[in-house]
Amino acid sequence: MRVPERTAAVLAWARRNLFSSPLNALLTLLGLWLLWLVVPPLLQWLWLQADFVGSSREDCRGDGACWVFVRVHLDQFLYGFYPPAERWRVNLGIALLLVPALPLLIPPLRRFRRVWLLALLAYPPVAWWLFHGGLGLSVVDTGLWGGLFLTLVIAATGMAAALPLGLLLALGRRSRLPVVRATATVFIEFWRGVPLITVLFMASVMLPLFLPSGLSLDKLLRALIGVALFAGAYMAEVIRGGLQGVPAGQYEAAQALGLSYWQQMRLVIVPQALRMVVPGIVNVFIALFKETSLVLIIGLFDLLGVVQAAVTNPDWLGFVLEGYVFAAAVFWAFCYGMSRISRRLERRPDMKAQEQQEMA
Repeated sequence: MRVPERTAAVLAWARRNLFSSPLNALLTLLGLWLLWLVVPPLLQWLWLQADFVGSSREDCRGDGACWVFVRVHLDQFLYGFYPPAERWRVNLGIALLLVPALPLLIPPLRRFRRVWLLALLAYPPVAWWLFHGGLGLSVVDTGLWGGLFLTLVIAATGMAAALPLGLLLALGRRSRLPVVRATATVFIEFWRGVPLITVLFMASVMLPLFLPSGLSLDKLLRALIGVALFAGAYMAEVIRGGLQGVPAGQYEAAQALGLSYWQQMRLVIVPQALRMVVPGIVNVFIALFKETSLVLIIGLFDLLGVVQAAVTNPDWLGFVLEGYVFAAAVFWAFCYGMSRISRRLERRPDMKAQEQQEMA
């Protein structure tokens, strides 16, 4: 009897990768045994014996996870303590954030990149107006912001500020002017040598002491400034690695064309450098997204902080694991999404080069 081609290919792959030697075969069998010990009980707890429907802890009668806890607190996990009647503003603001990202998702829209750039520049004041209020909208104090909404606000602001700041710092560190180079180097090394938790603590407690009398900054704004400066320093080193990776011939060719320094950077050097360090840039973004949970130390309740507050509710004691599993799943989903976007951006230059070769 002839084995189907697909089955034969699978068997050949398994023989080549899993059973190529006695040691590999032993490790494969050991791995399968460990999966058998872990996966079935995990599925039993997560799904088969879990409780999904209900409104109180009395509805959790099974031996598995009580997802009723997550269902009851889902709005709090997403919006924190934002007033329920005003949550449409959060939904609208997050939906508008997707508009400047359309060129990354829909290739035909890339030709209108200037329009999308203007939309991206106009987004921060519009988002602040929607989230905070004023000019016809009721004011919602930032102390009520929380949950996944606050996590996205801190992460998105840090990412948006870190990239241009890191680019300027990287160019400054490679500058021929001693003062500019020394200033950029001191700034980068200072912020890279201080833990983020210390930065947040200093921004929340110490920064107000240096402000003029009568001037105060919102706690969230102070945290955003600290996160942006911290992430910008790390981003600068990533971009500097890309600038150093650009061949010297590219610099010489740009100079031969008679371009000024800023024209060389904008048209020739920086685009190549950024394409080379896309994985490093996304790695900084992913780390920043996960480190937003540290804002809990200054009294801001992000997703993880709201989950911790919910599990201490006397009516829901004992469901810590469900809350942390939910938070971990959300963080993983966002980080995995950024990783996939990174891989897509990495492949784009190769696809363009292949198209040019085919046309030639």
